[in-house]
Amino acid sequence: MEWCLAVDVGGTKLAAGLVAETGALAAARSVPTPDTADPEVLFGVLSGLVGEVMAEIPAGGAVSACGVGCGGPMTPRGEAVSPLNIPAWRDFPLRARLQEATGLPTAVDNDAKALALGEGWRGAARGRRDFMAMVVSTGVGGGIVLDGRLLQGATGNAGHVGHVIVEPDGRPCACGASGCLEAEASGTAIAATTGRPAAEATPAVVERTGTLVGRAVASVVALLDLELVAVAGAVALGFGAPFFDAAGRELQARARLDYARSALIVPAALGPAGGLVGAGALGWLGSGRDLPERA
Repeated sequence: MEWCLAVDVGGTKLAAGLVAETGALAAARSVPTPDTADPEVLFGVLSGLVGEVMAEIPAGGAVSACGVGCGGPMTPRGEAVSPLNIPAWRDFPLRARLQEATGLPTAVDNDAKALALGEGWRGAARGRRDFMAMVVSTGVGGGIVLDGRLLQGATGNAGHVGHVIVEPDGRPCACGASGCLEAEASGTAIAATTGRPAAEATPAVVERTGTLVGRAVASVVALLDLELVAVAGAVALGFGAPFFDAAGRELQARARLDYARSALIVPAALGPAGGLVGAGALGWLGSGRDLPERA
């Protein structure tokens, strides 16, 4: 069996695994993202993780591609990445470095865009042609599929829903603006404003976080005529039903155009595996393969 090496780079953790053309995930491993200002230290940890996964290729199998989901922004095709939540990497040549380290054809894109591919392939958006996938975790990101195609934008950065303004006079954001969804509802923002990690959030904080996500989603579904938004990430999935209930109520209150009223916010079906399955989908597509049963 052939496998794709899947890599998920986030502000909280680095993950890697093997994804088959069927979407099956094997040999998944993760480590905390190092708190370092040295780009080579960070890449060294990632390389070590990749090496561990490559050592676990099932008997008779071979790895023929690599797909990487990474926080943005980035230049087209992930040639240089500058994740807002990973200060050590600014214009870091991630695609070239991983391709050199692994010897595999490597595709790099935004982690939330990769998630959108995974959720459309094997998750909550399977069979849908117009949807968005979101990550609400250390940061907030999104990937948008319209007419069955993943949106790229002029520089490959389409889908940054974390920088929709939800509080016009709100907190400063790492992007330079104020009141962005990421600055108000991410795990980083919750810790900064409450002094406690998101995992210890009070019911009021959970309610507010869901409400702000629903507010941002309402603008996006009205703008793009989307029918579904699948939300993943440690904050959203960790908060669970109260978060999704609050987000759904705000969406219904704000999205009043007839075509937008039926839009839904749902938990991403792939759960914690979504980032790696999506990175695998990215790698397979980048190597010229099709995804079986892809909508």
